Amino acid sequence: MAKNSAPRRRGGDLGFRAGTGFFAALVVMLVGGIAFVLWRESRLSIAKFGFDFWRTKTWDPVSGEFGALPFIWGTLYSSFLALLISTPVALGIAIFLSELSPRMLRTPLAFLTELLAAIPSIVYGLWGVFVLVPLVRKLELLAPAWARSLPLFSGPPLGVGMLSAALILAVMIIPFTSSVAREVLKAVPATQREAAYALGATRWEAIQVTMRYGRTGIIGAVILGLGRAIGETMAVTMLIGNSPRITWSLFAPQYTMAAVLANEFTEAADDLYLSALVEIGLVLFAITLLISAASRFLIWSVNREVKASAPMAAPAPEAT
Repeated sequence: MAKNSAPRRRGGDLGFRAGTGFFAALVVMLVGGIAFVLWRESRLSIAKFGFDFWRTKTWDPVSGEFGALPFIWGTLYSSFLALLISTPVALGIAIFLSELSPRMLRTPLAFLTELLAAIPSIVYGLWGVFVLVPLVRKLELLAPAWARSLPLFSGPPLGVGMLSAALILAVMIIPFTSSVAREVLKAVPATQREAAYALGATRWEAIQVTMRYGRTGIIGAVILGLGRAIGETMAVTMLIGNSPRITWSLFAPQYTMAAVLANEFTEAADDLYLSALVEIGLVLFAITLLISAASRFLIWSVNREVKASAPMAAPAPEAT
């Protein structure tokens, strides 16, 4: 009986491995299929403009001239600006909930933070139109004349623009970053904190030890927020102003790749126009892959540094 059951178990193991391997291969095939379809549908634009599509500023559907640089600039500028605003807030929330919060407040605050991630993008956009846009407009009007003369703060007092879009993106990615960072800090072994306190560390110094131990996961949480910011569409479309220009101004209307796809895809009247929009999707896809690859390399380098700095285990005593 045992002899017959062993081949069945081995067959079941092989079948399970093959099935799970197939599902894993589906992910690779899906990514490859998306890339292939985007490339196939954008061949007309690629053949006509080549790499000039990536580095030219003109976007004129009437004359058939298309350049994606303003959209690439707007996407990266708004995403990294939102990351700069949201990361300290998100990490502060994660540290408070995992290390400092009273027990009776921890669960309700964690629930409310995660609830922010479930709010639809269009609702964030509406809130931004009625709250952030008037606030940004008032902020620009109250700014002194010397500040408005600087390139960073120049622009018409419309309220819609880069700053409004970055603020709404920051609000949207805070729950993602803080939730993942909180779970990372909770997963840090208690012995790390106890060892810090045993050496005479203060509460803040013990928290620093905890963050250093979990920095790989914290970096991953920040990159997760960046990925959400790059791909966000509706809220940004409603607040960024949708003007294809390249400027450092926080108040000037600009454009993102996701926003131009949402606004103009149904209006593409000819094949070249449609192909150019699909190529923008291909560019967005490529930027997302590059950022993901860079984040994986960053996490790998941090892990390598941590392993290199870890003390080597002492050799086991010889038996006598």
